[in-house]
Amino acid sequence: MFHKKKLSNWFRRWGLKMITLGLLAIPSISWATEGNALSAGDTTFIMISSALVMLMTPGLGLFYGGMVRTKNVLSTLMQCFAVLGVISIQWALFGYSIAFGSDVANLFGSMNFALLNNVGQTANPNFSETIPHMAFMIFQAMFAILTPALIAGALAERVKFSSFIVFIFFWSTFVYDPIAHWVWGGGWLGDLGALDFAGGTVVHIASGTSALVVALMLGKRRGYGTSSILPHNMTMVLIGTALLWFGWFGFNAGSALAADGLAVSAFVVTNLSAAAGMISWMLLEWKFRGKPTALGAASGAVAGLVAITPAAGFVGPMAAIVIGVLVSPICFAAIQLKNKLGYDDSLDAFGVHGVGGAWGALATGLFASIAVNPGGANGLFYGNPRLLWIQTIAVAATMAYAAVMTFIIAKIIDKTMGLRIEEHEEAIGLDLTQHGEAGYHNM
Repeated sequence: MFHKKKLSNWFRRWGLKMITLGLLAIPSISWATEGNALSAGDTTFIMISSALVMLMTPGLGLFYGGMVRTKNVLSTLMQCFAVLGVISIQWALFGYSIAFGSDVANLFGSMNFALLNNVGQTANPNFSETIPHMAFMIFQAMFAILTPALIAGALAERVKFSSFIVFIFFWSTFVYDPIAHWVWGGGWLGDLGALDFAGGTVVHIASGTSALVVALMLGKRRGYGTSSILPHNMTMVLIGTALLWFGWFGFNAGSALAADGLAVSAFVVTNLSAAAGMISWMLLEWKFRGKPTALGAASGAVAGLVAITPAAGFVGPMAAIVIGVLVSPICFAAIQLKNKLGYDDSLDAFGVHGVGGAWGALATGLFASIAVNPGGANGLFYGNPRLLWIQTIAVAATMAYAAVMTFIIAKIIDKTMGLRIEEHEEAIGLDLTQHGEAGYHNM
């Protein structure tokens, strides 16, 4: 009995002291949390979004790979996979720093983030206060990887693999990285007030315009216009489309950089625009060709995704449906014009990404609302015609810069290495001539 009382008194005396000390420690614990404002939820969300965007590049490979002929399927997939490796390293060495380093003359970033110096596990408040700087960097890396891969669609079935690798390295360095800085890194278009939530100008207009330039420089594929060149595997195209649609949720919603209401809104409008684009394209084919096609449905869905990308964080659901409905006839007309003019943009990279991205950027100038995103601006339909003018400047500047720089880069490569494969190699196919293997054993 004596021992029980003694033990009970000890617990009362020392237990109260420990509880008191614990309560006194709470302010310091709270202060420590405020001092390190990283959010586990936001960080996890951005890491998942980064993985989703990464999946878009092999998804694009399947999308493009199904549309080429059997003898070129592996080479088309290889081009997209190679971009994953080349641009991942380029981004870490200096690409990220050019895009997001300290501003130099409103045109490009300094080298303060080169070799990922000063890019660590703590937040950089210039980009986000709730996720590590390194998380922001790797999320943006996936955008930098996907963008040059889009250009492969215009060069399909006739470009040297070695030349393609060199081209994407220099294109990313001198085209993508500076334009990303203009819009997102503290450059002149961002200062002007241009809105691009997830890459309408930076990703789609830049790559689509560049794709057109290189397609014109390469010339038509052997047999283009005189023999039938059809997709060899529409099942692969639809699987690629599904992966792109899936990954696009990370592309657009992740651009909110937080697991919040704006991310949810971007997620919803992304889905609605893709759905509206797909339905709109099918209806167009039903009217003008008598039957809706799987290729048309896939093209419409991707066009809807492209168009909503710059607007995803600035428009509501009904505006997203309108944007998706209208992008299909716009891109459909651009592809018909290609057929009339006779140039060979093999897989319609310009017709869908360049033209669709331009419409999306301009539509942002029409439909943007601060009710959706107080950090954005109102567009024309909400009383601010100036935003439409700014968006027009952004579209024109991006197209002009991308076209000129792409021509210079491609011309230098063509004069030194040669861009296009030999005629007999094109007849055999890129799979065997560029890689020594085939996508299918019966080849």
